Amino acid sequence: MSTLFRHLPSMDQALAALCAEQSLAGEAFRAAPRPLLKDLANAFLDLLREEIRAGVFSEAAQLALPALMPRLTAYVRQGLRPRFRRVLNATGVVIHTNMGRSLLAKEAVAAVAAAAGHYSNLEFDLATGERGSRYSHVEDLLCRLTGAEAALVVNNNAAAVLIVLDTLCKGREVIVSRGQLVEIGGSFRIPEVMAKSGAILREVGATNRTHLRDYESAIGSDTAALMKVHTSNYRMTGFVKEVPLWELKTLAGSYGLPVIEDLGSGSLLRFEGDGLPGEPTAQEAVAEGADVVTFSGDKVLGGPQAGIIVGRREIIERIKKNQLNRALRIDKLTLAALEATLRLYLDPDLARQRVPTVAMMTASLVSLRAQAARLAGLLRKHLSDSLELGLRAGSSRVGGGAFPEADLPTSLVCLKPTGMTVEALREALLSTDPPLVGRVEDDALCLDPRTLESSEHALVLSALRQALGAL
Repeated sequence: MSTLFRHLPSMDQALAALCAEQSLAGEAFRAAPRPLLKDLANAFLDLLREEIRAGVFSEAAQLALPALMPRLTAYVRQGLRPRFRRVLNATGVVIHTNMGRSLLAKEAVAAVAAAAGHYSNLEFDLATGERGSRYSHVEDLLCRLTGAEAALVVNNNAAAVLIVLDTLCKGREVIVSRGQLVEIGGSFRIPEVMAKSGAILREVGATNRTHLRDYESAIGSDTAALMKVHTSNYRMTGFVKEVPLWELKTLAGSYGLPVIEDLGSGSLLRFEGDGLPGEPTAQEAVAEGADVVTFSGDKVLGGPQAGIIVGRREIIERIKKNQLNRALRIDKLTLAALEATLRLYLDPDLARQRVPTVAMMTASLVSLRAQAARLAGLLRKHLSDSLELGLRAGSSRVGGGAFPEADLPTSLVCLKPTGMTVEALREALLSTDPPLVGRVEDDALCLDPRTLESSEHALVLSALRQALGAL
C-alpha cells in the first residue's frame, strides 16, 4: 500500500496536466481561478488515497497520470460547474418556486444584459443632468397599466406589505378577515409580516364567513386601515362569504380610513378564456377603490422578483419616504427586467405571446400534443434500446401559489428505462449537464412539454444519454 501512495502524481503535476489539455475543458481549466483549481486537484488526490486504503488499486500503473486523466478531468469539470445553474424543467409547473419562478421575456433578458454590462441612468436624470429617481423608470408604466395615481417597487411582495403597513399602520390596528390570514411559501405568514411592521392585527369574522358588520364593529380609535388579502394560494368552498372590496371601501370611506389590498400573485390579464378561474387584476382592485394595492412581479406577471405597490399618490409618496425603502429597494437588473416586461403589457395580445409565463399558462392542448409527439419521436430515434416511450394525457399546474385548484390539460412523454429503475433514472438526471427534472407518475418518468422550449429538446436528449450511460 505504501508503494502505491508513492506513485500518486503530485498536485503540481495534476495541475500542469489539466492546463495542458488541448480541448474546451482545457480552456476552462486555464481560465478558472487558480485557488479553486488547486482545491479540486487536492480533493481528487485525497479521493485516490481513500481508494488506495480501500484496496481499489492493485498496480502502480493504475495511478500513472495518463491513466488517471479521464477521471481527473471529469472530476474537476464537475467541480468547476457553478452551484447556481440552468435546469431543464419538465415538471409542467410553470411558476416553479424551487426553479426560479417565472422565465423572463427575451426583451427583459436583453435589458438585464445591457444594464449589467454597461453604466446606466439608474439614478441620473438625462433631461437635467442631475440626480434622478430609480423608480421613475417604471412608475409611469405601472400607473398607465393599473390606473393608479402613483407606484413604487420593492424587492418582493412580502416587503411591499411590510413597508405599506409600517408606513400607514405602525402601532395601530389593521382589521383583516380571519379567513385571509394567508401563509405563503417557506412558512412566511401574513400575521408575522404584519407584526414585524409594528401594526397590530385585529382579526374579524369566522374562518369561512366574514360580514361587513364584522369590520364595522371592530373599527375604533386605534384603527389605522382595513385590509383585504387575496387568498391566491388556496380556496375555500361551501358555506363561505367574504366582503367585496367595493363594500370595504364604502365602509372605510365613511370613517376616513384607507383600504389596503394584497393581491399576492397579482396579474394584469384575465384568464377565464384560457380555462382558468377568475382572479382579480391589479387594475380592477384600483378601480374598485383600494387605496393601496400590492402584488408580485415574478409570478403570474412573469417578470423579475419584485413587490409592486400602486395606489393613491399621497400614500405612495409617504411610503417612498419611509427609511425602510432604502433597505427594500430593487437593483438596476430588476428595474431593467421589470420595465421591459411591463412594456409588453401595453399590448395584452403581445404579452400573451412574449411573456413566457403567460404563454406557457395559456398554451393550447393541440400545440402541447404536437410538442410531446416531436419530443417522443426524437427520443425514440436515439434511445429506443434504452427506454420504453409513450404518450399519455396529463395535467400541468400554474404554481407559485396561483390558481391552486386549476389543472391545465397537457400531453406527457412517459419514459421507462430498460436497464435501471425509474427512480434511479430520476436521480441520475439530477447530475447531468444540464440537470433534467421531470415527475414520476404510474411508474414512469413523465416529461411535460408545457415547461420545455422546443429548442431544449436536444438538451433533454443529451441529459437522458448521460443518465443512461449512452455517452
